[in-house]
Amino acid sequence: MKNGKKPLHVVMFPWLAMGHIIPFFHLSKCIAQRGHKVTFISTPRNIERLDKVPSDIAHLLNIISIPLPKVENLPDHAESSMDIPYQKAQFLKIAFDLLETPLITFLENLSDPKPDWIVYDYASHWLPQRARDLGVSCAFFSLFTAATMAFFGPPQVLLNDERSIPEDYTVLPNWIPFETDVKYRLHEIKKNFEAPADESGISDGARFGGSIDGSDVVLFRTCVEFEPEWFNLVSELFQKPVISIGVLPPSVEDLGRSSNDTTWLSIKKWLDMQNQSSVVYVALGTEATLSQTELNELALGLEKCGLPFFWVIRNQPKLNQEEPQILPDGYEERVKNRGIIYRGWVPQAKILSHLSVGGFLTHCGWNSVIEALCFGRVLIMFPVMNDQGLNTRLLQGKGVGVEISRNENDGLFTSESVAETVKFAVVSEEGETLRANARQMRGLFGDWNKNGSLIDDCVGYLMEKRGQKYSS
Repeated sequence: MKNGKKPLHVVMFPWLAMGHIIPFFHLSKCIAQRGHKVTFISTPRNIERLDKVPSDIAHLLNIISIPLPKVENLPDHAESSMDIPYQKAQFLKIAFDLLETPLITFLENLSDPKPDWIVYDYASHWLPQRARDLGVSCAFFSLFTAATMAFFGPPQVLLNDERSIPEDYTVLPNWIPFETDVKYRLHEIKKNFEAPADESGISDGARFGGSIDGSDVVLFRTCVEFEPEWFNLVSELFQKPVISIGVLPPSVEDLGRSSNDTTWLSIKKWLDMQNQSSVVYVALGTEATLSQTELNELALGLEKCGLPFFWVIRNQPKLNQEEPQILPDGYEERVKNRGIIYRGWVPQAKILSHLSVGGFLTHCGWNSVIEALCFGRVLIMFPVMNDQGLNTRLLQGKGVGVEISRNENDGLFTSESVAETVKFAVVSEEGETLRANARQMRGLFGDWNKNGSLIDDCVGYLMEKRGQKYSS
């Protein structure tokens, strides 16, 4: 290292969801680009889904594959949450917990050099103590906003599972000292309760609580300037060092990679034919599951809005197979001159960067929100599960998008509300304030220098504090 300090060796161990694995891998590359050794650990099928490591850092970024143990009720091919319906998530967590022994065995034998830090995810509640036994410092990497983590509460609340019914999540908890709309609607949090909570023997709340409580530092994928009140609050609630690493925006290199692949070229050709800021990009992530009624209303709403749209639909994993989502009769024929229905993976950041895109109809997963705001795209918000409802309230409060109106209790909505909300956000005079606010976010979310300096600060902290343990 230029400053004479010994380089770090950082181990990265994400939860088994692509929305977690990809940011962990992104951060791994950022740390390696600064001259430090990184060991990235996941399962074989998930590793196959990652981009190749850039050649200039291949000697510093070592990818390790540990087979996922077989578990009853989990299909053989399922190594990620995108491979299963969300009701089966607990079985994936059982398999994940069985990685503890092979992971620790690997870490015990990892001595060239010995790891300084292990950066881990919310599901690894067992990892901090095992790492401590090995003399390795622990960093919990939150891929959730500070607002979400503050709403979930301090570690002791999470460990004790103090909120036991969906209605508990529809009101502000007493540890939030200011007025805010950041809370769940009943239909959103009900979905989180649908999966059997006790199959793995430990709740998500207890996983979060243990992962935070056992950490020496908490890293956040967020900008303090975007949610300062929440960042300050979460620092108080966690009672330990909390660091913003920025939002890990897609880089010029990321956007340029595979720019000649046939998938992107065919999409770009269509986008190039559309007017500037006219296209509604629609994508609800890799895990969101819509009922047939919801799918129909969304489809009819996009048809009624009159705007060109590019809608990414993926098959939804069922018990042991994938079943296609069925659009209304004759739908694709009716919209073929104005709308594209795309089944499969797309380069989302590249699409959002295209000048023809005027708005993004999104489930408000934090990864997707970051990509949209990097390019200043106004959000049409349709939360489905997990933290998405909380993100939606936060973003609506920041004035960068508008939510499709739904029934509070059952989540029902109409095609008319879809059409009206899309037009309001993308083309109406009244929606210009939202569009201007979203464009302004490019200076925060899309500034690589600003975000890069936060990673520099984080790496500096990890170098300074390696080997030290935080005691509350």
